[in-house]
Amino acid sequence: MIVKTHATRERLSHKQPSARQARRLTRPNARRLAGKLLCLSLLPLVLAGCKHGGEGTAVAGWSLVNPEQRHPILVTQEPAHLNLRIASGSQGLSPSQRAEVMQFTGHYRAGDAGNSRLVISAPSGSSNEMAAMAAVDEVRDLLLNGGFNESAIAVEAYSSEGHAPAPVRISYMRFVAEGPTCGRDWSENLGVSHANTGHPNFGCAGQQNLAAMIANPADLLGPRSSSPRYGERRDQIMDKWTKGEITGAEKSDDERARVEK
Repeated sequence: MIVKTHATRERLSHKQPSARQARRLTRPNARRLAGKLLCLSLLPLVLAGCKHGGEGTAVAGWSLVNPEQRHPILVTQEPAHLNLRIASGSQGLSPSQRAEVMQFTGHYRAGDAGNSRLVISAPSGSSNEMAAMAAVDEVRDLLLNGGFNESAIAVEAYSSEGHAPAPVRISYMRFVAEGPTCGRDWSENLGVSHANTGHPNFGCAGQQNLAAMIANPADLLGPRSSSPRYGERRDQIMDKWTKGEITGAEKSDDERARVEK
């Protein structure tokens, strides 16, 4: 006969639960865990439903927020021409034509020097062929006397396709900046911006104005090459430094600071 004392009953009441009781105890935890997983799985859908359109142009999964990337300036090349009408009995260029040549080549030197060569085209087979050749020689002399290098000048002939007087052409390839087209995309409400990004037309006007005002569109493609250094003064300073002499320039009394006590 086994007598269960109070201590024995207390030990029995604290024994491990059965498997069925363990399953009953873990069911609420499992339901809570399943609810958390469900909420996490639905979170991307909720965020996608709150996404606002018109955040900018997307390229390869990235949103372009830089106006220079969203509204790029297109830089292309196109020919620039100057036609000189040469009469059959003329002996060269007139004073007004010389002025036109200098003005045209001045634009070339200011904006597109080094980007292409100046091409002087003379007509072949026209009634003014001899006068045109004399004009071409005069144009070439004007350019060489104006500081142009011979490698930057090319002379060629073209067919006039007839016996009528044909012009002498001076041409070169110049860079042209074409700005973006603005004001067409108003798909986004400017009063509300959930993404806190610029609207589709943001920065477009600035890019368009820059394309219209830039003097040399080739500067948008890369920096210019530096000019040769002035070496005479540098050679003098290095010679004095080698001899241990003072390299600073002499100053007059008027250039010196005086402190009177």
